Amino acid sequence: MAECSGVDSNPSSHTMDKSITLPPDEIFRNLENAKRFAIDIGGSLTKLAYYSTVQHKVAKVRSFDHTAKEAASDKLYEISVQEEVTARLHFIKFENAYIETCLDFIKDHLVNTETKVIKATGGGAHKFKELIERKLGLKVDKEDEMTCLIKGCNFVLKNIPHEAFVYAKHADSEFRFQTTNPDIFPYLLVNIGSGVSIVKVEAEDKFERIGGSSIGGGTFWGLGALLTKTKRFDELLQLASKGQHTSVDMLVKDIYGGSYGCLGLTGDLIASSFGKSATADKEFSKEDMAKSLLHMISNDIGQLACLYAKLHNLSRVYFGGFFIRGHPVTMHTITYSINFFTKGEVQALFLRHEGYLGAIGAFLKGAEEDNPNQYSWGENYAGSSGLMSVSPDMNPMQRARSGTFDMLEMDRLERQLVNLPLLQDPSSYIPDTVDLTEDALAREYWLYCFEEALDGVVKRAVASQPDMPEAALRAEKFRQKYRHKLQTLRHQPFAYGSLTVRSLLDTREHCLNEFNFPDPYSKIKQRENDAALKYYQKAVKSLEELSWEERQFALVRGVLAGNVFDWGAKAVSDVLESDPEFGFEEAKRQLEERPWLVDSYDQWLERIKGPPHKCALFFVDNSGVDIILGVMPFIRELLSRGTEVVLASNSGPALNDVTNGELQILTERIAAMDPVIQAGLRDDRLTLVQSGSSSPCLDLSRLDKVLAMVVRERQTDLVIIEGMGRAIHTNYYAMLSCESLKMAVIKNSWLADRLGGKLFSVVFKYEVPAGKPSQDCETLTPS
Repeated sequence: MAECSGVDSNPSSHTMDKSITLPPDEIFRNLENAKRFAIDIGGSLTKLAYYSTVQHKVAKVRSFDHTAKEAASDKLYEISVQEEVTARLHFIKFENAYIETCLDFIKDHLVNTETKVIKATGGGAHKFKELIERKLGLKVDKEDEMTCLIKGCNFVLKNIPHEAFVYAKHADSEFRFQTTNPDIFPYLLVNIGSGVSIVKVEAEDKFERIGGSSIGGGTFWGLGALLTKTKRFDELLQLASKGQHTSVDMLVKDIYGGSYGCLGLTGDLIASSFGKSATADKEFSKEDMAKSLLHMISNDIGQLACLYAKLHNLSRVYFGGFFIRGHPVTMHTITYSINFFTKGEVQALFLRHEGYLGAIGAFLKGAEEDNPNQYSWGENYAGSSGLMSVSPDMNPMQRARSGTFDMLEMDRLERQLVNLPLLQDPSSYIPDTVDLTEDALAREYWLYCFEEALDGVVKRAVASQPDMPEAALRAEKFRQKYRHKLQTLRHQPFAYGSLTVRSLLDTREHCLNEFNFPDPYSKIKQRENDAALKYYQKAVKSLEELSWEERQFALVRGVLAGNVFDWGAKAVSDVLESDPEFGFEEAKRQLEERPWLVDSYDQWLERIKGPPHKCALFFVDNSGVDIILGVMPFIRELLSRGTEVVLASNSGPALNDVTNGELQILTERIAAMDPVIQAGLRDDRLTLVQSGSSSPCLDLSRLDKVLAMVVRERQTDLVIIEGMGRAIHTNYYAMLSCESLKMAVIKNSWLADRLGGKLFSVVFKYEVPAGKPSQDCETLTPS
């Protein structure tokens, strides 16, 4: 959210204000590379959309040719920072009063001359058509409003995991975000503008208006103005939020002296809207009349929506339109109405980016030749303002404040993302273990934790680019931006959906990338990979000297000890910085002795005494000791047992996690000294695949499509998830349709204490799907 200076403070002013000084870096970002515009102009707000190409730095690794002269150093690979171009969608929302200034700004900064047309939708598109064409020199091509709305709705539901939410006024967290079903269709969209349109959406381009009403937002506004003499819609809602409808409405108990039991009507139920105004000999307050009117309109719309939902057997009902627009008082009354009329069977769902739907849809109509829907997109937290707190109790004048711009940015992802096919129920899968939006104690701790770690991240970011003198300045800008994000999340934890440790980590990665720090831990990873490789053969030899049962325990202990080497955990990074000699054996000694905090090792041991698994999918974690001395010996044993292995690693960098590019080089080097790994690669029994993620955590509903295909083709019957980020902060409760193994060392004292353990406590969680004995998984035969 960016504010403009020099703005007319009169909220009732509808004249175009040309005195605004726009902060271009914060609002119309990357205009010099913009092309393809769309605009949605409503009664009071304008939403602008454009596509741009963004140049940013990426860290690449390249293996040294160790037979050539360039291999003079001991380093396994070289790191280079290269420029890469990606696509980004920008959506900006502002009041119509500023449209002329914004158009002037775009005209002055627009470099791309290929753009000839601007797609337009909304009731104001006709009103401002001439102004847009004159200012930008672009032809205005008007698109159907409802088609754009549906296209936009489909897009956000598919691409933003925490898009839909239930509003709970009196709960600790007013916003309860929903897990988006992988199949978003069918659904009902109730669009409440001046009137009401009820639309059934069955597929990407298949929808129909199945009903509606003339009693909508315009009715509330018009009657409200007559009753209260208040002309501003937001002011009318403000009055309603302070009113008592029972002063004006006739309740069941006003007629019957209490509830009407035989009909199941409680005494507090509204029997007649405005019923008391006909008989009471007194003046009613503006606030009470506005509240009564709001209930009357909302209850009418709610009942209508419920009837259509039941008639068409639809359980997902989304509400949008200017009547909603994130106002808590309207969301609460609609929610109450839906809950009452369906007896809790249907939930009223609202959308975090509801205000952008028309602009997104208009843009997609203009971009059909590029087929944006063939890609996956992700919200860029660094460039998005997020959902504002709209509770009137928290900030009564927030919505009346002029000069506020909201932004949403979506980055096109390199990989198309899909569900892991082995999720037991994709529609109920929730990646994150703790929702910080609802857990105030945990939220305060983790926000403090991330703020405390900021100096260390800045220091490592600068150190990763020693040859760039301006790195310190960029790092300071990163510090300011991320700290501002943390402060925002402290007051508005729901800004980007459910607040979790994963979203805090991802926001930090987005901000680092924003200021061209693609891989701050690259040199640390390089150093630790080179060092660990020197001990690989010795580690394998010592394992081979053990008896079978001793070796199985040593292998598990090796994975756990390797997982200690996590630069994302302050308790570990402090040790690694102060004691460079801290190594694999020292890490083993730090581990908790059995019985572990979560200990299924005996069940795992019994399982592997039986037939081998057909294929194991292993989500790996850190570089260095973790992957080389912990994971590789473990998967070597699986290969020796006759199990195929798929190693899934991050597509892009995050902390000191190993990336797919680094893992390819490491595996080739290990294969050169280990015949088991070499044979696995040669016979296509060991496969390395990108996860599609650039996060220290793991969302199994957004994985690389190629990985999902490999999992199916290999008939994977064992999933192994390693690390605190992937197996504890996320996926601890994930239910899979095959056997799973979750291994992690808890490297945070606060979290360990909360889980009933201590620092370096061990989680070893082996699970078999309910009602499916492990033998069912063991006897899968090759196709």
